[in-house]
This record gives sequence, C-alpha cells and structure tokens, in this order.
Amino acid sequence: MGLAIGENAPDFTLPIDDGGEVSLSRLRGKKIIVYFYPKDATPGCTQEACSFRDNNPKFKEKNTIIIGISRDSIKSHKNFKEKQGINFILASDEDGKVCEEYGVWVEKSMYGRKYFGIERTTFLIDEAGIIAQIWRNVKVPGHVEAILELV
Repeated sequence: MGLAIGENAPDFTLPIDDGGEVSLSRLRGKKIIVYFYPKDATPGCTQEACSFRDNNPKFKEKNTIIIGISRDSIKSHKNFKEKQGINFILASDEDGKVCEEYGVWVEKSMYGRKYFGIERTTFLIDEAGIIAQIWRNVKVPGHVEAILELV
C-alpha cells in the first residue's frame, strides 16, 4: 500500500501561497521534505508547522527544502502562513490528486464516525528524487527533530 523507500517520488506541480507554483522535479539536487498535514490552523498542524518553521534555518544549512501540503485553499495557506510566520512553502492540493498518489488520503475514524482525510505523513526525498525515508501516522512532538537528525 502506498509508496516505499527507494522508489521515485511522484512528481507534482502545485499552486503555492505566494501565487506561484512548486514542482518537485525542479528541485532536484536538493533534499526535500514533503509533509502532508490535515488542516491549516488546527492545533496539531500548527504545532508541526511551527516546529518546521523554527528548524528551517538548520534544514537550509543541510541543503534541504520543506514543502507542506494539505487540501486547504491558497487563501487559507496564505492566512496560516502570515499568522504563524511560516518560512517555507505551503502547497495546495485542493483536488487531492497528490494526496492520493502519495497514499496519504485514507479512511479515518473519530468517535466511531468514519471519514476520509489526510494521514499526517512525511517523506524525505533525496537529491535524485528517490524516497529516502517515510514517516507515516506522525505524532508531532519530536518529529521534526528526528527528521533533522536523519538529514
């Protein structure tokens, strides 16, 4: 089920918060952290984004780019980014195609109610576009620090 370490990361081009777009293939030569999160401005997602924000200078020193992806709109991303001082790319996958390609759009359950949503997942992609590591069903505390150690 889903992608595996050692596979080529599926390429994507998505709109980003500044009105431009980001393409995975155009970032070859750098390590890329692609993290999928459920929703802008919710407690866990805010904590995760702020942890990436605070550690972004360390990732940059290691030639690593961070891209956060959710199904929120560009407007939502822009507001979230401004409010939290986020200093990395937020990409919008409103139609969910990239989420499905990466296997993070899954059936979830809350209080006995089943629904589909994004499973918090992080991919580390190497300079050649190969998936170097995958963290599925991420627990936010300590997660960014664990990625930083691996990078």
